[in-house]
Amino acid sequence: MDIQTWTYVIVGLTFVLYIGIAVWARAGSTKEFYVAGGGVSPLANGLATAADWMSAASYLSMAGLISFMGFGGAQYLMGWTGGYVLLALLLAPYLRKFGKFTVPDFIGERYYSRVARLVALLCAILVSFTYVVGQMKGVGVAFARFLEVPFSTGIIIGIAIVFFYAVLGGMKGITYTQVAQYCVLIFAFTVPAIFISLQMVSNPIPQLGFGGTLSDGTYLLDKLNMLSVDLGFEEYTSSGMNDRVNMFFVTAALMFGTAGLPHVIVRFFTVPKVRDARKSAGYALLFIAILYTTAPAVASFARTNLIQTVSNKPYSEMPNWFNQWEDSELIKFEDKNMDGLIQYVADKDRNELIIDRDIMVLANPEIANLPAWVIALVIAGGLAAALSTAAGLLLVIATSVSHDLLKKNLMPNISDKGELLAARISIAVAVIGAGICGLNPPGFVAQVVALAFGLAAASFFPAIILGIFDKRMNKQGAVTGMIVGVFFTLIYIWYFKPQLGGPGTPEGYWFGIKPEGIGVVGMLINLMVAIVVSRLTAAPPQDVQDLVEDIRIPRGAASPGALH
Repeated sequence: MDIQTWTYVIVGLTFVLYIGIAVWARAGSTKEFYVAGGGVSPLANGLATAADWMSAASYLSMAGLISFMGFGGAQYLMGWTGGYVLLALLLAPYLRKFGKFTVPDFIGERYYSRVARLVALLCAILVSFTYVVGQMKGVGVAFARFLEVPFSTGIIIGIAIVFFYAVLGGMKGITYTQVAQYCVLIFAFTVPAIFISLQMVSNPIPQLGFGGTLSDGTYLLDKLNMLSVDLGFEEYTSSGMNDRVNMFFVTAALMFGTAGLPHVIVRFFTVPKVRDARKSAGYALLFIAILYTTAPAVASFARTNLIQTVSNKPYSEMPNWFNQWEDSELIKFEDKNMDGLIQYVADKDRNELIIDRDIMVLANPEIANLPAWVIALVIAGGLAAALSTAAGLLLVIATSVSHDLLKKNLMPNISDKGELLAARISIAVAVIGAGICGLNPPGFVAQVVALAFGLAAASFFPAIILGIFDKRMNKQGAVTGMIVGVFFTLIYIWYFKPQLGGPGTPEGYWFGIKPEGIGVVGMLINLMVAIVVSRLTAAPPQDVQDLVEDIRIPRGAASPGALH
C-alpha cells in the first residue's frame, strides 16, 4: 500500500479507538466530568498524565526546533523536563492533600476571597487558551500532511475532531482516551527513530546513535557541524554564547510555568489517594523520559538528512514528500537566482527555502525513505499528541467557566445537568476560538506553548508556592501579585510579537529577553509585590494559617475534596 492508504488505515483505526473509548467512558456526573470520579489507577493516570503533558509541542515542535537551533533548542527540553519534576515533587502532593481540584478553587479557598478566585479563573482561561492555540497549530500541520490539504483546512478538520470527544467524555473519557494516545504517540515517535538510527549509524538505540559514527567513519555530530558551517549557520553543537540570556530565561519560564499548569495539576485528583498521586507522578516521569531522551537524536537525524537531501540540489529532482509539503504551504521555495537549484543557506538575502520547523518530525521518515507504514504511524502519533493535550486544556476552560465562575460565583444553585451543559458550551466556544487563532499563531507550536508557560509562571506559580509555604501570605498580596505579574507579561508579549499587532522588534528586547522567557521576570515581580503587600496588610485568619500548616504535615491518604 502507498503512504496515503496506510495513513488512512492507521489514523482511522486510532480515531475509532479514541472515539470508542470516549463513548464507553463518557461522563454521567460532574465528578466524572471534572476528575473522572477520582477512581483512576496510578498506572493509568501516569500514562494519561504523560499524554497530557507531551503535547504537539513535545512531539512535533521540540525536536523540530532543536534541529534548527542545535544546542540552543535544549532550553525547551530542559525546561519542560525540569518543570515536571518540580511540579511532581514540590507541589502536587500538597495540592492533592488540600483537596481542591482546580487552581482557581485552591486560590479561592486558600486566600479566602471570591476576588482571588475570579482573578485565578481568568488567568486559567488565558493560560489554557494560549496553550490550546499551539495544539491547534499542531493539529493543522498533521492533518495537512495526512489529508494532503492546505494547513487552514487541516485546522478546521481538527476543530471538529477535538470538539467531539472532548465534549462527550469529560475527564473520565479523556483520561482513558489519553492512555491509548500515549501508547500510540510513544510508539510512533520511537519506531522511526530506531529505523533511522540503524540506517545512519547502525545502532538501534537512538539515544546512543546520537553520538555514533556514519558509514564514512565521521561522527554524526561532527558531520552535522561541518554541514551547518558550510551553509553559513552556526555549529550545531555550539553553546550559543550570544544567547545565554534566553537559554536561562526560557528554560526557567518553562520550569516555573509547569507548576501552574491547570490541566496537569488536575490529574493528581483523578486517583483515590495522595499516595496514588505520588505513584502516578513517578510513572508519568518515566513515560515522559522515553520521548524526551529520544528527541535530540531525532533532531540531529532530521537536520542531517534534510541538508543532504535539499541543499544545492535541483528543484526538479526533489522527491514527492517535498512537493506534498509545498502543497500544504509549510515549505516554500523561491528560486531567486533562477538557476533551478535550491540554495539553502543562512544568508537571508540568498536563502531560497523556508521550512516550518513544526514539520520536521513528520517529514523525517519520508526524508529517510522509511516504509510507508512508518510514515503513516508518525502522522497518527502527531495527531494523538496534539489531540490529547487539547482535550485536557479544553476541560480546564470548561471547568473554570462552569464550576469556578457559575457554580462558585454567579449561579450557586445551578443543577448538575446545567453545569455539564455550561461546561460543554464552554468547550465549543474555546475550541472554535483556538482554531481561528491557530490559523496565524504567534510562533511555532513550541514557542506558542512557551508563551502559555510564561503566563502560568507569572500568574500562578507565586500564588501557589506562597500559598503552601508562607502562612503570612494573604489575599491582598496574592491578588495584587497575580494581576501585576500577568499584566506585565501580557503587555511584553503583545509588544514584541508582530503576529499580535505589537510594534516592537527583537532589537528592543529588555536585556535581550525573548517573549518566550519574559514570564520569569513577571514571576519575580509577582513574588516581590505579593510579599511586600502581604506584609503591609493584615495577616490571614488563624484558621487559614492552621490549614496551611496542616497540608505540609504528611498524615497519609486524604480523600478527594468535594466538588461543590
